[in-house]
Amino acid sequence: MRIIGVNIPDNKTVEYALPYVYGIGKKTALDILKEAGVDLKKKAKDLTPEDISKIQGVLEKSFKVEGELRQIIRQNIGRMKEIKAYRGLRHARRLPVRGQRTKTNSRTVRGNVRKTAGSGKRKTELK
Repeated sequence: MRIIGVNIPDNKTVEYALPYVYGIGKKTALDILKEAGVDLKKKAKDLTPEDISKIQGVLEKSFKVEGELRQIIRQNIGRMKEIKAYRGLRHARRLPVRGQRTKTNSRTVRGNVRKTAGSGKRKTELK
């Protein structure tokens, strides 16, 4: 099943399947289903086309998701870089943006960069 261009897993309940869409978390999924009037415990494969259209209607009316949301985030980061804000400079240098330490524990942002050498001991050649 597809909602807004994203394949939703069929074997999960709708409240757990909707967060597969970028920009929708668990709380937002519950709000969407409540507004659309769809049962929370229904499996995604059991949704009727009417239910799907209700969910899509709520999403299009009230929320920015998927490509539109990614574009907005990209524009915000570009604006921060352009005005040379601190967060923009951190994004540009590919360093942690939200105040984390960088001496250690920033492997995910920097990549798995290991700057320390081994023990410094060379292996002797085999004769």
